[in-house]
Amino acid sequence: MSATDVVAAYHAAMLHKSADELADLYAEDGLHEFPFGGLPAFKGREEVRAGYTMMWGAMKALVKEIRDVVIRQSTDPEVIVAEHETVVTVADQELTVPGLLILRVRDGLIVHARDYMDTSAIARVRAA
Repeated sequence: MSATDVVAAYHAAMLHKSADELADLYAEDGLHEFPFGGLPAFKGREEVRAGYTMMWGAMKALVKEIRDVVIRQSTDPEVIVAEHETVVTVADQELTVPGLLILRVRDGLIVHARDYMDTSAIARVRAA
């Protein structure tokens, strides 16, 4: 799977809120970090699965679409940057959460992810 295919599959997992689909994109020892928002890193595929099962299971918002996806290749062939907006509905409101993913993909699997989300937008989703 190419890096751009991995991004597409990542976004599909977000749309489905499927922790299993997401975790299956990671290498067994992959690392998922959240540089903003104070969340602990998920170390390994099974922590990604457990962490997203908990987070997405507790989230009342429904993911409506992922839009404005801009994919940027870096000079390192393993690194890809994806900018996106996640449109969610919660309590009859539609809210947009901008995000940025920096993924290191090796042999078709994510070995390192840095997941940047607009924390003020996340706060609005939680408040709704």
